[in-house]
Amino acid sequence: MKKPVIGISIGDINGIGPEIALSAHDTIKEFCTPLYFTNYHMLEKAATLLKMDIPNDFETEYIKGNFKIKPGKISKKSGKYSFESFKKAVFFAKKGITDAVVTLPIHKKAWEKAGIKYKGHTDALRNFFKKDAVMMLGCEKLFVALYTEHIPLREVPKEIKTKKLGNFLINFYNSLPAISNQESLTIPVLGLNPHAGDGGVLGEEEKKISKAIKKANKKIGLDVFIGPVVPDIVFTPNFRKNFRYFAAIYHDQGLAPLKALYFDESINVSLNLPIIRTSVDHGTAFDIAYKKNRELNIKSYINAVKYAAQ
Repeated sequence: MKKPVIGISIGDINGIGPEIALSAHDTIKEFCTPLYFTNYHMLEKAATLLKMDIPNDFETEYIKGNFKIKPGKISKKSGKYSFESFKKAVFFAKKGITDAVVTLPIHKKAWEKAGIKYKGHTDALRNFFKKDAVMMLGCEKLFVALYTEHIPLREVPKEIKTKKLGNFLINFYNSLPAISNQESLTIPVLGLNPHAGDGGVLGEEEKKISKAIKKANKKIGLDVFIGPVVPDIVFTPNFRKNFRYFAAIYHDQGLAPLKALYFDESINVSLNLPIIRTSVDHGTAFDIAYKKNRELNIKSYINAVKYAAQ
């Protein structure tokens, strides 16, 4: 059986992306054919700094760029390079040259310095495909979809609109991998406020969330979504044992508990797109990039590639 071809965007080259790619190459090539979006000259610079060998079968796709790597530094040049790597990897997947895209971490400030208008990969993908991409993070044991992502916390209540949230829930459900019995799938939706508003005593946003849940379930034709559920109990062991998927209203509401539980193994998946895209669930790790005498955990990357390949 032919292995799927997975395009790997190299991420910010001043970070841990190149080291992860080189370290995990022999593992991931067992279940896919990786194609790395970086020019060989920049790869050689990274490998030299890392004192690592480049495998003979490490296939690359040319990305324009020739500059000095500055380990752990925010750089306009590295920001532009990571964006071009990502953009070309997406183009290859869109054209069917590769079967999926896996992204190594970029630095949002480096993108900003390079004049790139997007706040991250998911934001860019929405614009590329004119689709409402859903950001889902997690692992086999627990996945969390985020209704709002990279916006200030003060803006979150303004974004809770019945129609918009209802459409998000529908897109989330429709993008999930098929399971043998969809009728058995139940997804808790978290409330915004403490105690899910406590009947309006601590906030009114839950009324809109409740309406959105009803709208989504009616459209789907099944009672898939439940809630709004009290946020502080959702991720307790006794509650979460009955569910695999969750919908969080804002970034840290979903990701703080997820990373506390499964930081080393969770991944980022973009749903509701015409291509498959996964990513590591961590940043550029500028604090340890290119440094010696420390362990590098590549489990998130390997899981991201496995998920894409499957």
